[in-house]
Amino acid sequence: QVQLVESGGGLVQAGGSLTLACAASGRTISVYPMGWFRQAPGKERVLVAAISWSGRSSYYTDSVKGRFTISKDNAKNTLYLQRNSLKPEDTAIYYCAARIIRGYVTKNPNDYPYWGQGTQVTVSS
Repeated sequence: QVQLVESGGGLVQAGGSLTLACAASGRTISVYPMGWFRQAPGKERVLVAAISWSGRSSYYTDSVKGRFTISKDNAKNTLYLQRNSLKPEDTAIYYCAARIIRGYVTKNPNDYPYWGQGTQVTVSS
């Protein structure tokens, strides 16, 4: 099993940048497809970005393409989400999640058995 802990959330002004980190323990993330989800108040949890277990491919939801970058450092066993040009609509709790070993990325949060506790990001206008 893998345990995940997010960090890096906080308050940032619109147009600013913030990088989230997700430190994993228990198992190496090199074999897990992983994703960043977010959940705004009163809304469903949605996939923002994901990366294949090999790291060779990534997915971004349309609203963050060109602004967010997902990456993982297997040596540090950490997943990252670099976010630039932040907008107030990016305000949400951000969660990192891992799928099954060597599985494929999906958009459905129910397909991810491992979750971090979430980190709040607030973008002020």
